[in-house]
Amino acid sequence: MLTLAFDSSSKTASVSLLRDRAVLYDTIINNGRNHSEVLLPAIDDAIRLAGVSLPEIDLFACTLGPGSFTGLRIGVSTLKGLMMATGKPAAGVSTLAALALNVKDPKAVIGPMMDAGRGQVYLAYYRYDKNGTLIQLESERALNPESIGDCLKEDVIYVGDGAMKYADLIRSVSNEIAIAPQQDQYICASSVGILSIEKYMHNDLLDLSACVPFYLRSADALPKKTVLL
Repeated sequence: MLTLAFDSSSKTASVSLLRDRAVLYDTIINNGRNHSEVLLPAIDDAIRLAGVSLPEIDLFACTLGPGSFTGLRIGVSTLKGLMMATGKPAAGVSTLAALALNVKDPKAVIGPMMDAGRGQVYLAYYRYDKNGTLIQLESERALNPESIGDCLKEDVIYVGDGAMKYADLIRSVSNEIAIAPQQDQYICASSVGILSIEKYMHNDLLDLSACVPFYLRSADALPKKTVLL
């Protein structure tokens, strides 16, 4: 089975192509350009360099959120366009779950943490079960990083741009906390693909008409109120 997976939920974008669970192509784009400019060309590059064609893809996948509101809309719109063009199924996965897969420690609690702006972070907790399957321990939330002590777990490894941004604050809470290395802080589309294959195996697929991003909180840009003079 060929899976084309991508992510555009943060400052970076990523695209991956997998045959079953083997990664054929995986790239992270961090050039500061708008995702609307880079995502489709990156998908074209993945297909071309892997030596396959779009009609050969069996499953499409992307992150649904949380993350950048604009980035998520670009990703979901691209996913729906590919579904409509090919008639192939698609799966949507949590951005935080994909980020958690960067940490391979089988014993630690993993805390994927994304910078949410407005002085907040997106956070959830995961760990691997005895079969190596990633299990979500608590619901995803948006919170102030100062509140991390209220939901602290022992032996936590935090990962993500939020963990890097607030590293000093996080380390001040407990000596049991670790921050994943710099090279593990970006969302990999191959992780999106791996998670989507699991969803495909359980027939947990997206409905084209009902597929929407998962923002987790209200949009940053709200309509201005009209003031009558």
